Amino acid sequence: MKSDFRIPPDIGRRRFVTGLAMGGVTAGLGLWRGPAWAAAGHSQGNAPVLTGTEFDLSIGTSPVNFTGRTRPALTVNGSLPAPTLRWREGDTVTLRVANRLRDAMSSIHWHGILLPANMDGVPGMSFDGIHPGETYQYRFRLKQSGTYWYHSHSLFQEQAGLYGAIVVDPAEPLPYAFDREHVVLLSDWTDLDPGALFRRLKKFSEYDNYYKPTVGDFIRDVRRMGLAETIEDRKMWGEMRMTPTDISDVNAHTYTYLMNGTAPDGNWTGLFRSGEKVLLRFINGSAMTYFDVRIPGLKMTVVAADGMPIHPVSVDEFRIAVAETFDVLVEPSGQDAFTIFAQDMGRTGYSRGTLAVRPGLQAPVPRPDPRPLLTMADMGHGGHDMGAMKGTEASCGASMKGMEGGCGAAMGHGAHGAQGSGAMQSHPASEDGNPLVDMQTMTPEPKLHDPGIGLRDNGRKVLTYGDMRSLFPDPDGRDPGREIELHLTGHMEKFAWSFDGRKFVDAEPLRLNYGERMRIVLVNDTMMTHPIHLHGVWSDVEDENGEFMVRKHTVDMPPGTRRSYRVRADALGRWAYHCHLLYHMEAGMMREVRIEE
Repeated sequence: MKSDFRIPPDIGRRRFVTGLAMGGVTAGLGLWRGPAWAAAGHSQGNAPVLTGTEFDLSIGTSPVNFTGRTRPALTVNGSLPAPTLRWREGDTVTLRVANRLRDAMSSIHWHGILLPANMDGVPGMSFDGIHPGETYQYRFRLKQSGTYWYHSHSLFQEQAGLYGAIVVDPAEPLPYAFDREHVVLLSDWTDLDPGALFRRLKKFSEYDNYYKPTVGDFIRDVRRMGLAETIEDRKMWGEMRMTPTDISDVNAHTYTYLMNGTAPDGNWTGLFRSGEKVLLRFINGSAMTYFDVRIPGLKMTVVAADGMPIHPVSVDEFRIAVAETFDVLVEPSGQDAFTIFAQDMGRTGYSRGTLAVRPGLQAPVPRPDPRPLLTMADMGHGGHDMGAMKGTEASCGASMKGMEGGCGAAMGHGAHGAQGSGAMQSHPASEDGNPLVDMQTMTPEPKLHDPGIGLRDNGRKVLTYGDMRSLFPDPDGRDPGREIELHLTGHMEKFAWSFDGRKFVDAEPLRLNYGERMRIVLVNDTMMTHPIHLHGVWSDVEDENGEFMVRKHTVDMPPGTRRSYRVRADALGRWAYHCHLLYHMEAGMMREVRIEE
């Protein structure tokens, strides 16, 4: 499907751009539109706030300038981010979405909102998309409250700017109180045409990986580990055709990171009065970027995850995967300004804004942390060297894909899908000899209490999945009647991504019986982190013992992990199931789920 806007295919390699002081949607005679401030203590940056039960949204193009170059973006009602939609639990909302693009189909998906399949907004599932010049009416009743977001589910339109925040006010009082709130919507922007960026990834997936090991790194590692161990380490990485610096596919050498549609130098500001409790609704609306968020000088109390309330957790920092949302309470006092600092997982750049008692203030901006390095343990190869793996290969006759191992070894699964300590991971037959699979994990673990790559032992208390507990017990209560295991697979050099080595176009739908309670076990065979989103139903994440832990709509899967969650198949229809890294989804890491009578 052609797009009605084009961007030069490459702007060349460049340093991290912190943006223009007032960059964003352009208007009038080359002037930047400043922040739009909402009433009643709600500050949403450049996005207007729409309330009520009936909405008219128009998808079109607008010129934007975040880097000193004016580029076309996809906008809703002329706004990037799209307008913040404020709803109320129990209401029925009607949204008339008009596609004003000249020659591109469009769509809007209401991420995390429970609704009928034909309202979910995924073209090709239970919905045909919105053709140019047409208007589609979404109508559904709100069964939940909390912080959510919406975005296009058509090609790369989300990357081009078509995303916005949703706040659903609860019908009953929340278990926590606050005096003021701000939405903090994080995203990534590129001056490239998003389709051109995808083609670049297919041709040269390592384009943004500037930080490959050097001779100096080798000498340093020899001093630290010894010559033999250093040579063995380099040999293992070489046989995988990968590097320990390959943290993310796209980083700040291509992206400018935004906070509420504002580049770092624009200094988005949310106001507070000293002594107030301020609720910050964090949303990661980026296409490809994980953010590590902290507010130097302030503790954050996490009170909700993916819209659902959890037992409060006090932290200094949290990692927010693509598509996740976290609500946090802060009590700023003692100074007039605090920096909201969100560095990318690879430490190549950051988004930032300010909490302040008045506009125009700012606090010191921290330097990004040191760049992290992947280890064999990160990728589920802990305690195994190449000799051991070659022994495994010889014993079971499987071909090696770099560091794969496994090859039919005993699964060691407990009754709840957890893996026994030290047990070798088996793999589906569809991965064997598959040219789209370049790696398989050997000993994956849940890693629910692991802060993650680049966050361990940093002197700060970092939120983990193991810290989060929903305020309610398992909403279903039944034991799962069956279990499905899926492997997240890929080939780094080919930029090919899939489930069980099968791309979306080649995979049969996963079929669930209406009303059943089932368990999904995910195994990440890749060295990348994947946020997995199942449309239509909740994902009830389990702990290491198979007990209900926390309800989410997006489940983060770091490399070398094996995690499980329960699903109640209570929504008939055809649903998307995919990695929420946009270019991974478009490259094949997506399945259709059918819930049928």
